[in-house]
Amino acid sequence: MEFYDSRCFALWGDNKAGWVHSEGENGVEGVLSMWHKEAFEYSSHVKGRGFLAVTGVHTKLNCLCIVVDVYVACSLSDKAVMWEALSNIRRVNQNEVWCCCGDFNAVRSIEEMKGVRGFSSQKREIKEYNEFSDKNVLVELPIVGKKFTWYKSDGSAKSRLDKFLVSLEWLQMWPMSKQYVQPREVSDHCVVVAKSWVKDWGPRPFKTIDAWLSKFGFMDLVKGKWNNYEVQGNRMSKLKDKLKFLKGDLKE
Repeated sequence: MEFYDSRCFALWGDNKAGWVHSEGENGVEGVLSMWHKEAFEYSSHVKGRGFLAVTGVHTKLNCLCIVVDVYVACSLSDKAVMWEALSNIRRVNQNEVWCCCGDFNAVRSIEEMKGVRGFSSQKREIKEYNEFSDKNVLVELPIVGKKFTWYKSDGSAKSRLDKFLVSLEWLQMWPMSKQYVQPREVSDHCVVVAKSWVKDWGPRPFKTIDAWLSKFGFMDLVKGKWNNYEVQGNRMSKLKDKLKFLKGDLKE
């Protein structure tokens, strides 16, 4: 399918979408990556067999991100080519925030498939898939909803082919990230959405453990530390800073 601005704007819902398209091989494995221009500042992209990697800056957090959309063929040789290509890109971009997502057409364990024949022939594929994620320090987001993302038309077989693999840097930016499997509708694949819910509960409370109060010398320790803190500012500012310092000393 040919893509152009008006078609992508219609898919997105407004004209603030940026996009890049990879046609794949002979119309197969095509990938379309889209982003909101006010949230993501595009800088470059790399097209490869079975993937499309887009680099840019997350404008709100001002961090450099690489988002890789994956749609690879079933053959192990094609997957091996993709894993090697992504590993090479990862090797020279280790500090960026990484997210690999899409249809990997592979599972990482026997628990991710049911009713699928020929598991013994997939042992090598599972091993290489896990080696790819381990070598590049990519972890799968916790899953919410359905356990499987692909279903055979008659329901006799199902697998977890679609997922989000992210770097530790991603988890530092969005520690509450999860992947949500949506109901299956037109496709034999379920849509999978990654979200990070952050609830602002206000200032964090200062906490203690009751058992500390019964420990010999605890109150003397607190009083001694508290009286030795040198802080500046008004009363509330001093109280806040002293609690902060005391928290660190209690942990120690």
